[in-house]
Amino acid sequence: MAGRKQFDTSAALDQAMRVFWQRGYADASLDALGSATGLGRGSLYGAFGNKDALFRQSLDRYASIYGARYEQALAAHPGEPVRAVEAFFDVILDRIADPSVPVGCLIAQSAAQSPTLQDESGNHVRGLLDAQRQRVRAALADSSADPATLDELAAFVVSVNLSLAVLSRAGSSDAELRSVARLACTTVGDTLARTAGG
Repeated sequence: MAGRKQFDTSAALDQAMRVFWQRGYADASLDALGSATGLGRGSLYGAFGNKDALFRQSLDRYASIYGARYEQALAAHPGEPVRAVEAFFDVILDRIADPSVPVGCLIAQSAAQSPTLQDESGNHVRGLLDAQRQRVRAALADSSADPATLDELAAFVVSVNLSLAVLSRAGSSDAELRSVARLACTTVGDTLARTAGG
């Protein structure tokens, strides 16, 4: 039918997500978003709302793609919390090493820019980070360590994930990133062993 939108909304959202991922929220101009998606401002607003709404939808798209992979990795080793964390970092490092996607992590980059985000978007980023922390915490729950220690370890693992994303954008090598992840897993294992049954 003439006059109806003739574009793939999902494909356009993927392209917008990449712009935010590469440039960050502040530098993702409407011109850059329009160029990447092939949509004019009117079509962008019509399909997604304003830039802030498009940003939140891009965050959700990113979280749905990579969050599912994290969840699978963390759930793949029931009763083996250290192995679950290793699998989690493997997924992260594989994504970082993938030349077909932008460097770093959209959520980590957005968290760093939180002071410049509107309240709703800043809260959205914090909610996604909290969801990641909860996924890691669930993977650690089989341990006999006390709940407070498990909460701290979950926060630590998510913090290392954010650090890996930042380091990758700064040009750290795959070997350096894998060394950081390996030491983080050792820390998780040592802490669980030390506090088990405590």
